[in-house]
Amino acid sequence: MTTVQTTVPPPPAAVRPKVVARAGLYALLAANAAVVTVFFVQAGFASNTLIVLGRLAGLYGALLMAFQLLLVARLPWLDRRIGMDRLTSWHRWVGFGLLWTLLSHAVFITFGYAQSSSMNPVNQLIDLAETVEGVLRAIVAMGLIFVIGAVSARYARRRLSYETWHFIHLYTYVAVVLAFTHQVAAGTTFNASSAAKTYWYVLWGVALGSVLLGRLVLPLWRNLRHQLRVSAVVPESDNVVSIYITGRDLDRMPAQAGQFFLWRFLTKDRWWQANPFSLSAAPDGRTLRLTAKTAGDGTAALRHLKVGTRVFAEGPYGAFTTLHRTRPDTLLIAGGVGVTPIRALLEELHGHAVVIYRVATDQDAVLYDELRELAHAKGAELHLVTGPATPDKLAPRELASLVPDVAERDVFVCGPPGMTGAVLRTLRELDVPKQQIHFERFSLAG
Repeated sequence: MTTVQTTVPPPPAAVRPKVVARAGLYALLAANAAVVTVFFVQAGFASNTLIVLGRLAGLYGALLMAFQLLLVARLPWLDRRIGMDRLTSWHRWVGFGLLWTLLSHAVFITFGYAQSSSMNPVNQLIDLAETVEGVLRAIVAMGLIFVIGAVSARYARRRLSYETWHFIHLYTYVAVVLAFTHQVAAGTTFNASSAAKTYWYVLWGVALGSVLLGRLVLPLWRNLRHQLRVSAVVPESDNVVSIYITGRDLDRMPAQAGQFFLWRFLTKDRWWQANPFSLSAAPDGRTLRLTAKTAGDGTAALRHLKVGTRVFAEGPYGAFTTLHRTRPDTLLIAGGVGVTPIRALLEELHGHAVVIYRVATDQDAVLYDELRELAHAKGAELHLVTGPATPDKLAPRELASLVPDVAERDVFVCGPPGMTGAVLRTLRELDVPKQQIHFERFSLAG
């Protein structure tokens, strides 16, 4: 049965949470870059310009590596304000910067020392690896980072299963440890003063501590506290199923409509698989619900879960929530099974809402009866738009005819990548302000 929440939320914040979090991250990175530069200058310069540039590149590379750890730590404060997909995007671009910075460090240092010793660069690199403590570890770390960067490129990423990609990505932590021990052993700036040494230990401690907290401690603590179990398995159609989950103290779980979890169902053959599924109903303090469409063996097996199966859930994750509303009225656009977070958001929203559900046929409209009942209860407009992908039935003219005041609303979009991209282009053509457009691709950083 659909329930309608009656609590009245606070008005939209004057300062957008996303802006605050993003500005905070930029300021944090800039401040640390300034501190690193000051310590570098205080340590003194080598007589060889290439060595000077190499050392500075190495320091900035270490800073970017620590920043990468912060981006993948899945800290709730950042995730709720920025979102996993944008953190993933930043992680990707910072990763490219890290690759070039470390490559510059290796090339400048090698050629700089070769210039001083009159050795050729290859022999100089071999000599450094054999005679300077930590250099060999740095070479191994760089090799690992380049392999990880290669498999994370879009061409390779599309051809690897998530499990394979994730396993290779775990070697990032090996590279981090090797790089840090190299810095401790051979870092001129690191050992130049007690203040510099303290700074770097604190920086790496905070970065690694953030990963430990967000990726291990919080998930373990929440699952021990809530003791999640499957309470019901309800087929919605031939290829869609809803899973109801109960547990202890769910009213204290900080989940919001629009967010998702990484779900592990602890059966003998599936305990090792973690799948991201959005909540398809707003959390009510008693039950969590996810709704999944069959897309492989893992999702097909959900239909056969037994009541009582233990569940390990990581999350909640995502910034696709009412926290980011800027206007009193809302437009919700869903495509296919992307209706799940949209349906949950409608349950939690206040103010006038318009819902557009885009599917190929009426039979593809998952949860449509619930959506219609909920829209009626909340006084929302509901439009079911069916038909093939072309011609675009949500093109600017068509969308403007359905929602004439679209530019005055917050717009939440969730659906297949092609549909989402087309809708975002339409919204730009209709001059909907960027801060009123909310979407999330539910990507996972690291």
